[in-house]
Amino acid sequence: MEAAMDLMRRMPPRSAETALNALLSVLPDHSLDLLSQVDLPLQVCMDKEGLKEYILCEYNRDADSYRSPWSNKYDPPLEDGTVPSQEMRNLEVEANEVFSVYRDQYYEGGISSVYIWEDEDNGFIACFLIKKDGQGKRGYMQIGSWDAIHVIQVGPEEGAAHYCLNSTVMLSLTTDNKQSGTFNLSGSIRRQMSMTLDVADGHLVNMGKMIEEMEGKLRNSLDQVYFGKTREMVCTLRPPPEVLNMRLPDS
Repeated sequence: MEAAMDLMRRMPPRSAETALNALLSVLPDHSLDLLSQVDLPLQVCMDKEGLKEYILCEYNRDADSYRSPWSNKYDPPLEDGTVPSQEMRNLEVEANEVFSVYRDQYYEGGISSVYIWEDEDNGFIACFLIKKDGQGKRGYMQIGSWDAIHVIQVGPEEGAAHYCLNSTVMLSLTTDNKQSGTFNLSGSIRRQMSMTLDVADGHLVNMGKMIEEMEGKLRNSLDQVYFGKTREMVCTLRPPPEVLNMRLPDS
């Protein structure tokens, strides 16, 4: 199992589903662990009732159906599908509205979904999802995708609440132009954060602050790990013209 997880951590997001299916066939006894710990690129579906897109994941799935956060209904229809309590549903509706504004301001587009349900410890779990696909505005990037998964477990404490956030971001970029040729950069990163906070301002405010802080850290990590190392390698193998001119001796 440890070797399987190490392999999945090194797998590019576009190949993650194929690799996961192969591992499930080789390690059927670990299917539940693999499915619960491995994050795959997010898929999107349309809510036929509200005509709004929503994100598919393991957290809104029951059998082969997925629940829409907008209508609270399963597609394909499922008579006995699991739905949150009325209190959790009210919080889920509010969270989807607020997170949609956050996504629009930070990502300038994309799709977001929030799912909330009770756990067994008198608390609840919330899953915040963002998917952004598109082309680069400056013409350098042919296509790119950003998938963000934030899962927060909330447990009650005296006068406060304990929040445990697990975040995963999957990034994929492809360029194709005369100067750089065809180039693909993809990978994923996962981080965890725990906080005990006062609930005077509400759970949604606390969770929002944690997600905003975490996304800032993830973007910085991606910039240093992926883009920074890529720039270092490219500049070592193919130094820019200005660097080559500086190395030339004076005539």
